[in-house]
Amino acid sequence: MSTSTGMPADPRTSYRAIENLLARYAELVDDGDFAGLGFLLADATFTGSGEPVSGREAIEKMFQNTLIVYADGTPRTQHVITNIAIEIDEEASTAVSRSYVTVLQALPDLPLQPIAGGRYHDRFKRRDGQWRFVERTVHINLVGDVSRHLRQASAQR
Repeated sequence: MSTSTGMPADPRTSYRAIENLLARYAELVDDGDFAGLGFLLADATFTGSGEPVSGREAIEKMFQNTLIVYADGTPRTQHVITNIAIEIDEEASTAVSRSYVTVLQALPDLPLQPIAGGRYHDRFKRRDGQWRFVERTVHINLVGDVSRHLRQASAQR
């Protein structure tokens, strides 16, 4: 049901809103906008290679502490999201999605190349008429040279 009209929500609108959230996440990471990521994931638990992190400030700090940012203020990456599958339960105002992610990186001394590949598993909840992330789990199963992307990887060089 649409929260404003009491009529059933249009599933196409929900799909588009969730696709936009997936795209927004990639844009924010690639822009180095960690405060924006904290806001986008404020209602979510983020699980990557470390312990799960929840809440705006903790998520923002986790990205700041994990990703290397260059003079232009970005990590010099491009996150490409494909194979998006979204399942929506309009009555419960919940959704799940699965997608692939390929991370590309280029630097003056590093030719454009894929540095990581994996999957995102996400859960969403519609609150006050807006879809929000409530969980993002990242499974990276293909790893290339991430030494210029991840702080921990560069420390191990």
